[in-house]
Amino acid sequence: MLLRGLQNPLKTPPLLTFRWRHYFRNMSCPELIPPAAVRGLTVLDRSAFDRRVNAPQLVVPRELDFQKICVAVKKLLLKMERFKPIVSGEYKITLHPLAVKRWEDLKEAGLEDKGLSEKDLVWEEIQLGYDNWRYDEILKAVLPEDKEALTAFSKVGHVVHLNLKEHLLPYKDLIGQVIKDKVVGCRTVVNKLMTIDNTYRNFQMELLCGDEDYQVSLKENGCIFEFDFSKVYWNSRLSTEHLRVVEMLKKGDVLLDVYAGVGPFSIPAGKKGCTVLANDLNPDSYNALVHNCSKNKVQSRVTCLNKNGIDFIKDEIKQFIISKSQDDNHTGNTHITMNLPALAVEHLENYVGLLQNEAIEIKHFPLVHVYCFAKGVEDNKLLARNLVETNMGIQLGGNLKEIAFVRNVAPNKDMMRVSFYLTKEVLCQDRSQLKRAPSEADSQPDSKRKCNSQKMGKRNIKNRNQQKQTAKKVKNVFAVNQAKKGNVKKAKEVTSKLKKINVQDKREKADKKFQDLHAQIVAKKPDKKPLPAKPASQKNKAQTNTKQVEAGFDKMQV
Repeated sequence: MLLRGLQNPLKTPPLLTFRWRHYFRNMSCPELIPPAAVRGLTVLDRSAFDRRVNAPQLVVPRELDFQKICVAVKKLLLKMERFKPIVSGEYKITLHPLAVKRWEDLKEAGLEDKGLSEKDLVWEEIQLGYDNWRYDEILKAVLPEDKEALTAFSKVGHVVHLNLKEHLLPYKDLIGQVIKDKVVGCRTVVNKLMTIDNTYRNFQMELLCGDEDYQVSLKENGCIFEFDFSKVYWNSRLSTEHLRVVEMLKKGDVLLDVYAGVGPFSIPAGKKGCTVLANDLNPDSYNALVHNCSKNKVQSRVTCLNKNGIDFIKDEIKQFIISKSQDDNHTGNTHITMNLPALAVEHLENYVGLLQNEAIEIKHFPLVHVYCFAKGVEDNKLLARNLVETNMGIQLGGNLKEIAFVRNVAPNKDMMRVSFYLTKEVLCQDRSQLKRAPSEADSQPDSKRKCNSQKMGKRNIKNRNQQKQTAKKVKNVFAVNQAKKGNVKKAKEVTSKLKKINVQDKREKADKKFQDLHAQIVAKKPDKKPLPAKPASQKNKAQTNTKQVEAGFDKMQV
């Protein structure tokens, strides 16, 4: 289409014609960005975004074919929110100021062959305002240039969920209003106040803009879900993972969903013709799960329970495996989903020795899909595997099916899925021979387990603090290594400098500070006036052990 009006198409580089569609960006053109006066606004003033700009326009004579001319300049149009570049009634076409600065810029479109001339290209003043920019363009113009802007958000039904960083909090009201204005279907904007660390996996939130209505309705993977977003856990970014696991299931299979939530795994599996046992400890999630099963007409195939996950494993899953092993008519596969990344791996030990005292023959080994967080810069698959093996006390071998990356949660923190089979060696293992000592839950009655589940949130907080405690220990490496050698002064100096390095900074920034400190430690001091000779024993004692310092620094970096 682009080469149709050219006299010699071979003169136009193919790469140029391919990239023309994506070349002209509004925010790259000084005339099309919001006014500089809006920088730093904390209260939204829509009138502050008004500005008038000169833009090139084609005034097409009425006797010419207006439709063909529009097609010829399609890739040069000025495209902005709520702005019509083509006005058919007036035979006017508004072009992008960055693409067209003079008549010669239109020669490749072959307009002269269609009856247009240079006199038909004019510059007219157009009015732009708040409605003509997208939310990201508005926020880019308002928020500080030297700080990270709003990068992403989640939309759950009519609720937009933000997770604002500290430097954006002064602008939260403006951000909420802009998101509500610009995101289609948004009626409520909320900001997350704390991490998900309580028993029921929901979080506190503050209303930034809109209606205080958190009862949402949405559609995912062909199923309708209705729930109160403020009381249950839902993550729209996991829709692909939900579909990936459901596609592993076939009609006649069985799904045992330990932490079912409102049913993103269970309900699509039920619609596929699977038998499902869905469990969740949160009463609000359980009520929404029951409602969604009825809404999607799968209540005959999905059985819902409101129990602790450990009890569900030791009771329902155990009885199910025993019953299906004795059922000659059962030919389907069994899948167990454990979507609780913060705690699921800690519950894996309950599968070990689950059938230790049962004299049965297992015909179909259940396939477990457990989710976890791999934290660190090492291989995330290796980290996820180590988490599973450490908590189970058993090495994964031929029973490991796959380790899959789900999504990146934060820098150096990935959500992973480990899929492995519960073989006879796992289910009938003697727990007394485990490498890992049995947990206290094994010896507690059922009445105490439910009480202990209330402490899961506190345990999560303790786990997150372990990294900070480890960092503090790392900073004392030099104090230990050097003090033993008698270099107390050197040790105190290095320790003092280490304490000034914030290990919570970005990795590149922290590494640069460590390298600078290393250079200072190993740098040779300028020659001083010779001192009187000392005995060899005292001389060796006072001399700085540079190799020991470097070795200690290497340990600290690791």
